[in-house]
Amino acid sequence: MKTTMPKRGKSKFQATKINPKRFHPVQIRYLAILLPVALVMLLPLIFIFNHAFKPFEELFAYPPTFFVKNATLANFRNLFALTGASGIPMSRYLFNSLVVTVLVIFISVIISTMAGYALSKLHFKGKKTINEINTIALMFVGVAVTIPRYLVIEKLGLIDQFFIHVLPYLAVPVGLFLVKQFIDQIPNELIDAARVDGANDFQIYGQIILPLIKPAIATIMILSFQTVWNSSDTSSTYINSDSLKTFAFYMGTLTTNTNAVAGQGMAAAASLIMFVPNLVIFIVMQSKVIDTMAHSGIK
Repeated sequence: MKTTMPKRGKSKFQATKINPKRFHPVQIRYLAILLPVALVMLLPLIFIFNHAFKPFEELFAYPPTFFVKNATLANFRNLFALTGASGIPMSRYLFNSLVVTVLVIFISVIISTMAGYALSKLHFKGKKTINEINTIALMFVGVAVTIPRYLVIEKLGLIDQFFIHVLPYLAVPVGLFLVKQFIDQIPNELIDAARVDGANDFQIYGQIILPLIKPAIATIMILSFQTVWNSSDTSSTYINSDSLKTFAFYMGTLTTNTNAVAGQGMAAAASLIMFVPNLVIFIVMQSKVIDTMAHSGIK
């Protein structure tokens, strides 16, 4: 006797799309949790923008105010006036920071992606050792290697040279690790098919690997940008000439070289100038970063 199993109807969860294109009542429960969390996370951003436009009396008001009441551009005017009165204008510091940041991003992306491709898909002696060294490098922070780094740079004769802003940030262990993990997901059959068609390693790298790891490249760009743009260690440790120093270093001197109280307004304006590029680049590339962290480059 032939028996038939009863068909199961679709569950309520299966019938409802997790991420419908239009608003669905099921989203209310998630919005009720996520919106308050998002507002709390936005508070520091709102404060940075408000703080930069506060007049002197609001900066030191008690109790402190979160939102600016009488917005003013005096902090920005004082900032540009101070740099104009000194021997080196603020535009010089900004120019140095921009040049260094662009060079570091471009070169670090090339190095990380090439090394990631070699460690993932090529076979050579010492590959495992290099992988282990890169993994160990993830455990060290910049402060831990300050002294040996300074000794190496001094031996190379790069003290007070502009290129020293670039050299220490070219190797990005976190970026190399992410790129390698991303390239590991690319099927070996795809690489073998390209070799059968006569493609060499550089053609495979440029025409196959790079288009498939765009999320990982975006992540490296963000990591490199934030590290270089916000760092003043190189200027304070290896650079003696003020004309070669970066804007991050200059911002740190606003409350030390001037009156600590009077310099708070200029420091707030400079902090906003430093923060905006970080915000813009992350907003533009945040979807790529999420793809990288989820390792979803190849389905």
